[in-house]
Amino acid sequence: MSDIETIRDGYLAKIAHADLEGLEQLRVAALGKQGEISLLLKTLGKMTPEERQSEGPRINGARAAVADAISARKEALEDAALDAKLAAESLDLTLPVADNPKGSVHPVSQVMDELAEIFADLGFAVATGPEIENDWRNFTALNIPETHPARAMHDTFYFPDTDGDERAMLLRTHTSPVQIRTMVEVAERSQGKGEPIRIIAPGRTYRSDSDATHTPMFHQVEGLVIDRDIHMGHLKWTLETFVRAFFERDDITLRLRPSFFPFTEPSAEIDMGFTVEKGRRIIGGDPYGPDGGWMELGGSGMVHPNVIANCGLDPDEWQGFAFGCGIDRLAMLKYGMDDLRAFFDGDLRWLGHYGFGALDTPTLSGGVGA
Repeated sequence: MSDIETIRDGYLAKIAHADLEGLEQLRVAALGKQGEISLLLKTLGKMTPEERQSEGPRINGARAAVADAISARKEALEDAALDAKLAAESLDLTLPVADNPKGSVHPVSQVMDELAEIFADLGFAVATGPEIENDWRNFTALNIPETHPARAMHDTFYFPDTDGDERAMLLRTHTSPVQIRTMVEVAERSQGKGEPIRIIAPGRTYRSDSDATHTPMFHQVEGLVIDRDIHMGHLKWTLETFVRAFFERDDITLRLRPSFFPFTEPSAEIDMGFTVEKGRRIIGGDPYGPDGGWMELGGSGMVHPNVIANCGLDPDEWQGFAFGCGIDRLAMLKYGMDDLRAFFDGDLRWLGHYGFGALDTPTLSGGVGA
């Protein structure tokens, strides 16, 4: 039988001077499946009990000594390599830390916050309501006749009803049902006597339409004021104050263009003046000049007496105005976006460019002008 101690000492001497690659070769030569010491272990089965009792501890001891030496040498070599790397490299502690991945505030959410802030300064509260509404609040209470095109199946998303009336429930086509809910609540609370109302109703709305400037789901904000002796002058002042605060320009001109809506009388389209600079439309400036013009912002008017009466209030005592415009359109105009569909694509590159940091969003807390 081979001299086990001589084999062990030979490997220990080689391990003491080996590099990492040499250590792996020595491990295979000594402890691999066909390694020299491993083959010695396999001879134990052919020995007599007395021989195994004598040779077993010697062979296992040699195996353990070689394995421990390889492990210790490997650890020493790796520590030395790390020390050399640290000594050769330098770390500039003055460099800024890399930004961690973080989310952003969507432009629609940002504009909703700005709207709430502006109208809060004007004494308006924010009102909300469900996105699934019934036909009465969405159409009938708003003085919209049965034959109106907006009630057609190709314009409105209806839900089947258990009673067979497929037009009983629907996805709201505007946030006007929130106005109806608010007026009904006031009428019930005051037992028909009424009280002043100043609300805005921002939220999601749904219509069957899709292109670069329309999507099946979009965001809208509507405003409602109910009080005594309200007239169109109050409406125009409110709209002018809002757009000047929102776009942060004092030279914005508004015009109210006669129109028709079933729920307001008189009704007016809201047009906002712009000028063209370097081929781009810029909100503000002189709309009557050679480079000026008008763009439609939304609809407005005095609340129709039928709507007030439908909600349980006396139209001879209470008057008011209402207005509405698209939140997505406001975001596009203020922050320079040209395709509404990108708002809902979930493209992280788009969100990274147009989104707002949660802690550094722009604020309009300076208030609005008197």
